[in-house]
Amino acid sequence: MTARKTPQTPTASVRPATSVSPTVAVGGPPEAPASPGVPTIDSGGQPPAEAPAAAAASGARMPRWLPRAMVLALALYACFLLGDWAFHQLVGLLVNILLAFFLALAIEPAVGRMAARGMRRGLATFLVFFGVLVFGVGFVVLLGSMLAGQIVDMVENFPKYLDSLINWINQTFHTELSRVEVQDSVLKSDWLQKYVQNSATGVLDVSATVLGGLFRLLTIFLFAFYFAADGPRFRRALCSVLPPARQAEVLRAWEIAVDKTGGYLYSRGLMALISGVAHFVLFEILDVPYAPALAVWVGLVSQFIPTIGTYLAGALPMLIAFTVNPWYALWVLGFVVIYQQFENYVLQPKLTSKTVDIHPAVAFGSVIAGTALLGAVGALIAIPAVATLQAFLGAYVKRYDVTDDPRVHGHRRYGEAVVARLQRALQHKKENQGAEDA
Repeated sequence: MTARKTPQTPTASVRPATSVSPTVAVGGPPEAPASPGVPTIDSGGQPPAEAPAAAAASGARMPRWLPRAMVLALALYACFLLGDWAFHQLVGLLVNILLAFFLALAIEPAVGRMAARGMRRGLATFLVFFGVLVFGVGFVVLLGSMLAGQIVDMVENFPKYLDSLINWINQTFHTELSRVEVQDSVLKSDWLQKYVQNSATGVLDVSATVLGGLFRLLTIFLFAFYFAADGPRFRRALCSVLPPARQAEVLRAWEIAVDKTGGYLYSRGLMALISGVAHFVLFEILDVPYAPALAVWVGLVSQFIPTIGTYLAGALPMLIAFTVNPWYALWVLGFVVIYQQFENYVLQPKLTSKTVDIHPAVAFGSVIAGTALLGAVGALIAIPAVATLQAFLGAYVKRYDVTDDPRVHGHRRYGEAVVARLQRALQHKKENQGAEDA
C-alpha cells in the first residue's frame, strides 16, 4: 500500500506570493495569472496605458546605420574640401607640368635622332636645351643692348622732339607755348608725383614678379628635361599597369602627340619667318635702325608668346621708329595691326590645317577655348592638344564611302528642281480650278 501524501502548509518564515490570484469571472473559466514582462489584458480586451508608450518608444529609436552614415558623409565632405583646397594650391604646378610635357614632346624628335646615333638620351636632351638656352640668352642680350642704346638716344634727343612738337602745336592752333612752361607744368603736376611714388613702392612687386617668372621657367625646363631624358622609362612605367591592348593605344597616342606637336612648332616657325620678312621690308622702307634684329624680334615674340606676344612685338619697333620720326611709329602700329589680322584669319588657319591637319575653324575655336580655360598657356598648347585628340579618336570612327551625288560637292540638280517646281505649280493650279468649280 502506498502512503498518501498530505499537502504542506507554508510556515511563518516563508512570505506569501505577491502575485495576484486568478479571478473567476461569472459564467466563465478562471483567468491565468499574468507572467512578468507581458502586458495583461483587461476584461474589456484593451491593453493597459503603458503598452502604447512602450511601442512608441521602440518605434522612435534611431537606426543603427544612421550614425555611421552621418560620419561617412561628413568624412566625404571634408575630403572634398581638402581636395578642392589642394587642387587650387597646386593648379600652378599642374599647369607648369602640362607645359613641360608639351615642351618635351616638341624636342622628342631631335632627342630621338641623337639617341638613335648612339648618344645617351640624357646628354642629347642636355645638348638640345643648352642650344635653346644659348640662342635665347644671346637674343635677349642683343635686343637688350639695342634697346638700352635707343633709350639713351631718346632721352638725349627728347628736348628736340619736344621743341618740334611745341612748334607744330603753335603753328597749327596759333598758341604761344614754350618748352620751359611745359616742363614746369609737367614736373610740378600731381599725377607725375603720384606716379613716381607708386613706381617707387612697386619696385619690390616687380622684383618679386620677375623672380617668380624665373622660378616658373626653371621649373618648366626641369620637368621637360626629365620627361624628355626619361621618356622610354616613363612610357614603360605607364604601360606596366595596363593590359597589352591598352598599351598599344597609349603608345599610339604618344606618337600622335609627338607628330602633332612637332607639326605645330613647324607651323609657328614658318609663320615667324613670314612675319619677320614682312616687317623687315617695312623697317627698311622706313629706314628704321637695327631692322634685322627687330624683324627677328617681331617674328619670334609674336608667334611663341600667346595673347600678349603681338603687343610686345610691336612695342619695341614703334619705340625705335619714334626716335627716327614720330610719324613712323604710327606707320609701324598700323602695319602691325593689319598684318596681325591677316595672320589670324588667313595665314594661320591655312598653315595650321596643312601642318597639324585640323580644320581652320577648329584651330581658331581651340585657341579661344584654351585661352578661356588656361589663359596664355592654354592658347599655346590648344592646337596640338586638339590635333592629338582628333587624330587619336579618328581611328575609332567608322567611315563609309560617299555616294557620287552632285549635292555632296555643293552642286544642286537644277533640272530636277525645275521639274519639281513645275509639278507643284500644276498641282496648285488644278486645286484652284477644282475649288472654283465647286
